[in-house]
Amino acid sequence: MNWETVLAPIKNTDQFQNLWQKVENEYASGECFPPKNQIFRAIELTSFDEVKVVIIGQDPYHNDFQANGLCFSVSENVKAPPSLKNIFTELNNDLRIQRTKTELNDWAEQGVLLLNATLTVRAHSPNSHKDLGWEKFTDFIIKEISDKKQNVVFVLWGAFAQKKEELIDSSKHFILKSAHPSPFSVYRGFYGSKPFSKINEYLESKALKPISW
Repeated sequence: MNWETVLAPIKNTDQFQNLWQKVENEYASGECFPPKNQIFRAIELTSFDEVKVVIIGQDPYHNDFQANGLCFSVSENVKAPPSLKNIFTELNNDLRIQRTKTELNDWAEQGVLLLNATLTVRAHSPNSHKDLGWEKFTDFIIKEISDKKQNVVFVLWGAFAQKKEELIDSSKHFILKSAHPSPFSVYRGFYGSKPFSKINEYLESKALKPISW
C-alpha cells in the first residue's frame, strides 16, 4: 500500500482543499518554512509500507535554513538546535553513537517517519500555523498507520506528542513515552530514557531489522 492510496480519503475532502489554500496564501504573502517543495518530505522519504517507527514533533523550526520537512532534523551545515543536540547526547549515552550529521534523512530512509503535527510555520513565528488545519491531516496519518499496520514503534516525546496516544492501538504497537528533548524538560525524564536501544530491541523482538542510528 502506498501513501497515495492511504491519503486519498482525506486529500479529497473540502477540509484538506481549504487547508491547502490557506498554506498557498501563507507562502504567497510572506516567508514560511520548510521550503514549499519539502512540506511533505517526511512521507516522501518513508514509504507507508516501510514505516517501522513514528517520531512525532509539534511544528517545523521557524528560523532561517533549519526546517527541511522532517521533525527535529535540520539541513547539513546548519548548527543543531538545542532539542536535536539533546537527542544526540542521549543517543551517545544510550548506544555510544556519536552522531554529527544533523540531517536525519538516513533515519527516514530506514523507516523512521519524522512527522510534525503541523507541517508548516511562518518565519520566526513558532506555532503560527497551528490553526490552519494540519492536525486533522497528520492525525489521519497516525491513525491509518495504527489501523493498517502492526508492530510500529510510536515515539511520543513530551505532553503535546502524548496527546496523540488516543489515535494509536497499543495492543498491536509499541508506544514509547518520555519527556521532550527540549532544554526545558530534558532533565525531567528524557535523559536516561534510552529510546534508541528500546526501539531496536522491540523491532528485533518482532523479527524486524533494527535502525542504524
